[in-house]
Amino acid sequence: MKHRIALVQMVSSKDVALNLPRVDALVRRASGLGVEAIFLPENFAALGNDEPRAIGDAETSPQGPVRGFVAELARDLGCWIFAGTLPLSVRPDGSPVPAGRVRAASFVFDHTGNEVARYDKIHMFDVDVEDNQKHYVESNTFEPGDAVVCLDSPIGTVGLGVCYDIRFPELYRRLGSDGALSMTVPSAFTRVTGAAHFEVLMRARAIENFAFMIAACQGGVHDSGRETYGNSMVVGPWGDVICRGGEGEDVIVAELDMDRLQEIRRDMPVHRQRRL
Repeated sequence: MKHRIALVQMVSSKDVALNLPRVDALVRRASGLGVEAIFLPENFAALGNDEPRAIGDAETSPQGPVRGFVAELARDLGCWIFAGTLPLSVRPDGSPVPAGRVRAASFVFDHTGNEVARYDKIHMFDVDVEDNQKHYVESNTFEPGDAVVCLDSPIGTVGLGVCYDIRFPELYRRLGSDGALSMTVPSAFTRVTGAAHFEVLMRARAIENFAFMIAACQGGVHDSGRETYGNSMVVGPWGDVICRGGEGEDVIVAELDMDRLQEIRRDMPVHRQRRL
């Protein structure tokens, strides 16, 4: 069995009002390519916004400006949407995130527009990078999540992750143990770290778990001053790059061959041979 998916690559503005029309156009373009699921990048609705808490406060209900917009788009197109991340000021249990911070929430919408999953990014990007921004301290404005999330979907069981999570193989091992056949990495990798590590990390997580790795990315120079790597890609369970974007806005299509995945797992049953 093969599943056809699309990855939407963006160069998101810090202004939500500028991004949503671009999301609409790109998702509709992707939907016209006969896909079962569409994947959006990290921070698709706003990248580098100075007031993520204000965005997060507006999104506390499914009728929020961004959540409602994506739900309507999924319903209108009859297609599942894995909606990257957006800031949210409430936790999954409904309790508020402390003032000044938000969660980076990754929602999944089914073909009727219902929210069927939410994953909050666990690992915060607190690093120094030799680029024009130099210092990144994501934990100043984002509270880490603490729950691992897998869900059943038309393309099989999918495990959810986000960007910097990919550097922590234990998360993806857990997703694999929970039954994930595909794993997500919506990303806004910096140009520097992306060029050095993104592909090798994607291939490593795919090979370690014999799973498809799916990464819709930000890719270009943003009005916030950020520079992101792009190169949205899908990597197969044997570590092969099935599809890859470049820079700028794009829609990339891939097929996930589940029969091939099961063949690999049958021939090399590492999931049954672990000793530690």
